[in-house]
Amino acid sequence: MITLKTVRELRAAIARTRGEGKRIALVPTMGNLHAGHIALVEKARQRADFVVASIFVNPLQFGPAEDLDKYPRTLAADQEKLLEGGCNLLFAPSVEEMYPGGIQGQTRIAVSGVSEGLCGATRPGHFEGVATVVAKLFNIAQPDIALFGEKDFQQLAVIRTLVRDLNMPIQIFGEPTVRAADGLALSSRNGYLNDEQRSVAPALYRILCDTSAALQAGERDFARLCARGLEALQQAGFRPDYLEIREAASLRPASPEDRRLVVLGAAYLGNTRLIDNLSVELAGA
Repeated sequence: MITLKTVRELRAAIARTRGEGKRIALVPTMGNLHAGHIALVEKARQRADFVVASIFVNPLQFGPAEDLDKYPRTLAADQEKLLEGGCNLLFAPSVEEMYPGGIQGQTRIAVSGVSEGLCGATRPGHFEGVATVVAKLFNIAQPDIALFGEKDFQQLAVIRTLVRDLNMPIQIFGEPTVRAADGLALSSRNGYLNDEQRSVAPALYRILCDTSAALQAGERDFARLCARGLEALQQAGFRPDYLEIREAASLRPASPEDRRLVVLGAAYLGNTRLIDNLSVELAGA
């Protein structure tokens, strides 16, 4: 595996690879990698001949009160994990390389609809930052396919809409959430939890499972289900942000006629914000 840090070097490497007739996959990350990221790399190897991973802590997607400065930078450990996972090339640019004109005047991309509500309500500007940096990475690496985890379900919807609306010739794959044995979705932010918080954290997934089971049993009072889930989060020790039921493809609020749903939740343990989701396919889908 080689590591490159400039756009010029990456474009030259991509041109050589493309000249060899190879199919290229991109796995964008912010580093501090865990088994979920490496699962994406391994899936990419199954679908492409040459796997590019990127590590870039993107300042555009962090709000003023968020943890940009303390976000873990673990490049050496990440390189070892990527190598073991079968990555061919790591692109690890600086902020100055990605935003040579600075971030204040940077052109930004807003994806309407799917970016609104949920995490978009709590983190204004977040998905604009995500869409902008992903579009830049797509333009730089020009992959045939790109892979993202389904844990960040709204982010995946934003990226799929971005690619569709801007006619990008890239196939997007969403891969299932990788979980710890107790059900907690793997996340770089799990490292912020203390031992007591870590023992509580799997309750978020259990509450999503309970909501899913009620939907599959025929419950269609979505407001009552969400209120029940929020109460359960509070009783478990969380400070809830949201728990909502949406139509899976569009992320609009679900209606009783919808067959493909997703239950999405976000909640704080201390200062750590956890997110998770569970897709629900009802009879007749």
